[in-house]
Amino acid sequence: MNILLTGGRAPATLELARAFHRAGHTVFMAESLRGHLSQPSAAVKAQFVVPAPRQESEAFLGALKKIITENQIEVLIPTCEEIFHIAKRLNDLPCRVFSEPLKKLDIVHNKWKFVVHAVEHGLRAPETMYVRIQDDLLHAFAQWRELVVKPVYSRFASRTLIQPSLKHALATLTFGSPWVAQEYIPGQQFCTYSICHNGHITAHTTYPTTFIAGQGAAIAFQHVDHPAIFEWVQAFVKSLNFTGQIAFDFIESPEGVLYALECNPRATSGVHLLASHPRFVEAFFNPAMDCIFPADNHPHMLASAMLTYALPASIFDGRLGRWLKTFFSSSDVILDFQDPLPFVLQFRSIFSYLLLARRKKISALEASTFDIEWNGEL
Repeated sequence: MNILLTGGRAPATLELARAFHRAGHTVFMAESLRGHLSQPSAAVKAQFVVPAPRQESEAFLGALKKIITENQIEVLIPTCEEIFHIAKRLNDLPCRVFSEPLKKLDIVHNKWKFVVHAVEHGLRAPETMYVRIQDDLLHAFAQWRELVVKPVYSRFASRTLIQPSLKHALATLTFGSPWVAQEYIPGQQFCTYSICHNGHITAHTTYPTTFIAGQGAAIAFQHVDHPAIFEWVQAFVKSLNFTGQIAFDFIESPEGVLYALECNPRATSGVHLLASHPRFVEAFFNPAMDCIFPADNHPHMLASAMLTYALPASIFDGRLGRWLKTFFSSSDVILDFQDPLPFVLQFRSIFSYLLLARRKKISALEASTFDIEWNGEL
């Protein structure tokens, strides 16, 4: 089968390319970032540089249509936030696309709509307020002693304020676009990743958040069995009759109460935990198969991020021993001796993020999605 992947900058997409290639499929890649992580991978038959989805949406979609037609692509699998730009014109693309239409994706990507949908279907999420003007923010601070404030559209928790003072929140928030305020809940955070067909899950993993880049991007991964989380995800995807890749962030309070924080309807790092399962690729194409879970509990990590982000933070907060144990017991998700060039050349894309971050005065994490992110534009 000829498969087109978008979002080759992400380690999860590289993992997917390798998995599809091992399973005998022919993989093509379309990316707007030159020199991206997956570009030198031997798992990809052909690479295509396409216009930036965010800044040149129509040209991006036109380029995809041409690639699909000329290479007889049978399935397009978006992996990063370019999925929203693709979903706007789903019916215009001449192949099957493993994605829901934009209207349904927005229900889960929009942090306010996500909470509303969850609560309407009897699923627990933190108490949440919609913040559009300053008075809404003041009301939230009057409601809760400790809270979290984040944009309705955001990723990697890059603009999230965790337990801010009122003074700091007032000085930071701009009200040109909406925010949500939520009651702060302490506890253990978990992430999930699932593959779904019409509300049925064919692959799933749950992993605790231990080390992160910035405020929210997990960079160390180890599967755990958590039946309550799996049941929550099952109920949610069934309520939407969801098809595609979907991931959730949860917090479990010290009392064992589970809250869903937000959702990402795309590939995430859970891919790394599932990719070695012999039926992983089948989970994308067989809607009737029983749900699979990771074949083992072996830990994985993004080694470069563990060194860049987690090592300094661990020294600062006294977790160096745990960092050392995690680092030396985990497999790097980019290193593959049968496909070594992405590991050898990975700093090309990192360097491009740093340059863009400096030019735009944003963080490196924000720079990594600058040309693909979607913030509710129609």
